[in-house]
Amino acid sequence: MRRPWAGPDSPRMFQNDFLDALSRVHWAFVPLLYVPAVIWLGWTSFQKSDLSAAGFAGLYLAGIVIWTLTEYWLHRTFFHWIPKTSWGPKMHFLVHGVHHEWPHDRFRLVMPPAVSIPLFFLFLGLWSWIFEDKGWAVHAGFVTGYIVYDLTHYYVHHGRPKVRLLRKLQGHHMSHHFNKRYLNKRFGVSSPLWDYVFGTRN
Repeated sequence: MRRPWAGPDSPRMFQNDFLDALSRVHWAFVPLLYVPAVIWLGWTSFQKSDLSAAGFAGLYLAGIVIWTLTEYWLHRTFFHWIPKTSWGPKMHFLVHGVHHEWPHDRFRLVMPPAVSIPLFFLFLGLWSWIFEDKGWAVHAGFVTGYIVYDLTHYYVHHGRPKVRLLRKLQGHHMSHHFNKRYLNKRFGVSSPLWDYVFGTRN
């Protein structure tokens, strides 16, 4: 799959061509990489623990819920954080500012593998430390939540949803981008749940 180079709709982030190419990714890489990973995590969870099907399902659903909270807090805190240093604005631009400046860049709407793969193993280690051998089942749900998040994020920017739920999600996220009233609100992308819980919906 050919990677596009910098253009009016996909600005250059790095002078180095290799690093700049790594900052772009086609949305299809997300399911291609992580659907097999979820299957592997689920299979491994049964090999490593004595989980029943019901036990796995409960931990899997817990992982999805944990993802939605992680998505919300990362977006609210880290993504919108601009350290008061000389390098703060540059860091913010690289992490998230580029998305707000060019919100319809098709190749920077999902997380590039250079970032998502290390985070995959980092969170696998975290859940394994907290939940021990059951952490694999939690991570299977967590990664499923991530897949839904990234694909939803792409779709609400470039899709024309017919389903009411997706239209509401699209409006929720577009207001975060294009209505100054909501620039520091409406952080949920795959779900507005935590915006309601923490009072950042309105």
